[in-house]
Amino acid sequence: MADDSGAKTLNAFLGVSRSLSGRAWRQRPADAATTRAHMQTLNLEEPLARALASRGVRADQGQDFLTPTLRALFPDPSSFMGMDAAADAILNALQAKANIHVFADYDVDGASSAALLMRWFRAMGHELSIYVPDRLTEGYGPSAKAFDTLKASGADLVITVDCGAAANEALAHAAAIALNVVVIDHHLMRSEPPTALAVVNPNRPGCNSGQGNLAAAGVVFVLLAALNREGRRRGLFAERVEPDIRQWLDLAALGAICDVTGLTGFNRALTGLGLKVMSDWRNPGLRALLAAAGAEPGPAKSNHAGFILGPRINAGGRIGRSDLGARLLSTDDPAEAEALAIELDALNLSRRDVERAVTDAAVRRVEATGAHADESAVVVVAGEDWHPGVVGIVAGRLRERWRKPVIVIGVDPVTGLGKGSGRSQPGMNLGRAIQAAWESGILLAGGGHAMAAGLTMDGARVSELTAFLNAKLATERVEAVAHDVLEIDALIDPAAATRDLLESFERLAPFGPANPEPSFALSGVQAREPVAMNGGHVRCRLVGPDGASVKAIAWRCADLPTGQALLSGQGGLSIVGRLKADDWNGRKGVQFEIEDVADPRMI
Repeated sequence: MADDSGAKTLNAFLGVSRSLSGRAWRQRPADAATTRAHMQTLNLEEPLARALASRGVRADQGQDFLTPTLRALFPDPSSFMGMDAAADAILNALQAKANIHVFADYDVDGASSAALLMRWFRAMGHELSIYVPDRLTEGYGPSAKAFDTLKASGADLVITVDCGAAANEALAHAAAIALNVVVIDHHLMRSEPPTALAVVNPNRPGCNSGQGNLAAAGVVFVLLAALNREGRRRGLFAERVEPDIRQWLDLAALGAICDVTGLTGFNRALTGLGLKVMSDWRNPGLRALLAAAGAEPGPAKSNHAGFILGPRINAGGRIGRSDLGARLLSTDDPAEAEALAIELDALNLSRRDVERAVTDAAVRRVEATGAHADESAVVVVAGEDWHPGVVGIVAGRLRERWRKPVIVIGVDPVTGLGKGSGRSQPGMNLGRAIQAAWESGILLAGGGHAMAAGLTMDGARVSELTAFLNAKLATERVEAVAHDVLEIDALIDPAAATRDLLESFERLAPFGPANPEPSFALSGVQAREPVAMNGGHVRCRLVGPDGASVKAIAWRCADLPTGQALLSGQGGLSIVGRLKADDWNGRKGVQFEIEDVADPRMI
């Protein structure tokens, strides 16, 4: 399993130029001078100081990174193009007692954004109406039909959140029927903005806010600050308490984490402080959802948002009713919150079953052809009646499994219409390739960004799409394979895998894109007492040469080379993973979550 790249081999961590998952390992690069500066000014041990430097944190940024504050990092709302116009239009409508609706996307970020607006308006004595399109019947974002429905219901102003920035045709229709719209979004958009009273989007061409890593919920949070500022200017708080938007930081954090945004700068402060607010579990919906999931209240971590709360909120938009998430996050009624949480938890269980069935079918179909293991740039797989609400999750799972872009398409057997979603590898711009396929006439609709894309197509043209994408992404595939590297923060032994080590590196939290969770390597260990679990997980104990050990688990890999190496119980393995808290039955321990395995005898 030798690597052809001499440079990569020279830099290979523990000599691993190709692991059992096909990746090279390297230590995360860090500037030595910056590392020393962090050690001196922040009084950090070298491994933690080095990890801080490796995440691009300069010597003068360390304090704000470790203890971020809104005071130091909150941007001027006016730096966002269109923000002042948005605040002006919204307050004009509020003071005129207009009929205002919020139009939200059906995912967590959309639900969080809608709930932020609804709570601010409630504090101002006004209840917002909400419209969330159905994923199956309406698709993503605003449409002419949706705006017609809102106009007929008496809407005077529609505020779109987490959608709308690229809906030029739909917004043009809204203008034609004299329906006022304010757009609050963060997605990539065309050079020409849609027709609206205001379009606020940090990724809008010409916006100089520098906040392009915000989720929509983060943009809405800044909007609330702008509304408060304009409200003060208008004297709206002479006889009413100004809403304290800090109480809703938990919703901003939820959107940021679940939309997988870059946790740097202001967005990091928003998320870190939001998790502290979330830890009090004052939001009735979040508290009820935590209980429905069987989790204990306590200090909130990114995992609460990303793996407990987020999937359940998303379940409403995937296979249930699209507005359930926004209703849950905005309600102040504990009884309503409990009912909604129970419904969402049940939908999430159903979603898991549907996802598992589609995943299993897709794996069988692809691996029977060998498309996962050949030199093709992308895997495209389609099946009849695969639920459109789970194809994106399945694509992500299979992308992790095969380490190449995957598109999963569900085809309606009656209409022949295929709706699909794709997830990509770093270095391969899937959204651009999907856009090119649409421009070539292969797709009925399609778009996205570098790492994810969606499409609608004639199910009979899947083979044509596959050939087009393989040709389009062939060159990018070569580069992506060459740079498919697993970065490691530190080499430790099992005896050092302690709660103290975990908690020292927790100072870098919250983790996400641009601030990856710390990864550690173990060398020369044996997987003892390995057990294959339901779902394809492998549980074992990693034992070092001196007999010290740490509990470990590897997810969804029992049938892969990594899982087979663990299940064989062989020794002398090199292993990379992350430390996780293990608080079962009150113990304050750790578990090693395995990311990758290398056998030095096969390198």
